[in-house]
Amino acid sequence: MSQLEDILTFNKNFVEKKAYEPFVASGHPAKKMTVVTCMDCRLIELLPQALNIKNGDAIMVKCAGGMIEDPYSSTMKSILVSLYELGSEAVYVIGHTDCGMHGLEAKNMIEDIKKRGVNDQSFAVVRAQGVNPEEWLNGFQSVDEQVRSSIAVVKNHPLLPAGTPVFGLVIDPKTGELRSIK
Repeated sequence: MSQLEDILTFNKNFVEKKAYEPFVASGHPAKKMTVVTCMDCRLIELLPQALNIKNGDAIMVKCAGGMIEDPYSSTMKSILVSLYELGSEAVYVIGHTDCGMHGLEAKNMIEDIKKRGVNDQSFAVVRAQGVNPEEWLNGFQSVDEQVRSSIAVVKNHPLLPAGTPVFGLVIDPKTGELRSIK
């Protein structure tokens, strides 16, 4: 059985048993918070537990490294939607130690992409869009600096509601320990 078939079989049973009931929540965050964090699979259950949030408490936006690099990216757009349309009142940017984006070098990723069959013509298409893959595919050298940089993008956005608190944290994916970034 394929992974998709396994998922659909499980899901049918999940719905029939009404196993979704403990997760029913409003689409508006009860704790009025938006969390931007990394897509790292170790954070799926650990981060909400470490923050004392449950389903329906917060808007969660996930991306590689929890990086907010462009003020007009889909990540920043999600933050603005959460603040204006869904009732969030604070933004938490949460990086983590032992992140795959830490030290990621674009040249290595480009090699990995090419090993999977993507050719130079595809990179030419990316460049034609005004994107330099050698810059765009880089990670960061310091999680603290990445969080500070992401906070700056949010705080300096011209559409951010005045007075919106923007906090930075780093979580340890082994212990769940949080530390504040100023």
